[in-house]
Amino acid sequence: MKIQESAENYLETILVLTRRKGYVRSIDIATELSFSKPSVSVAMKNLRENGYIVMDPGGHISLTPAGQEIAERIYERHTFLSSWLAELGVDPKVAAEDACRIEHVISAESFAALRTFAEKSRA
Repeated sequence: MKIQESAENYLETILVLTRRKGYVRSIDIATELSFSKPSVSVAMKNLRENGYIVMDPGGHISLTPAGQEIAERIYERHTFLSSWLAELGVDPKVAAEDACRIEHVISAESFAALRTFAEKSRA
């Protein structure tokens, strides 16, 4: 299943905020990403219509199983790539920025190979 990078970023942000705060509203996403509330509202509508999130009457956002799966995959890639690049000597801020770009384009096969290589080299 292939979705746009921006949608993956929103889903990942919802996952991170849910873990950090226990709940997520559109304003929390707008604040976290430094986006306008209207932009986030449009994105949430699209994610809801595509079955990736649900919103309760109070405006609290939750990931559906499909949204959760994507968010966890992207977050796993981000955390692994950020830490691995930092271990290789890349400045942590640069590593996080690079990981943000790489996480969306790397294939499952290449990511698995990188993770296996990193695990073997750490042993």
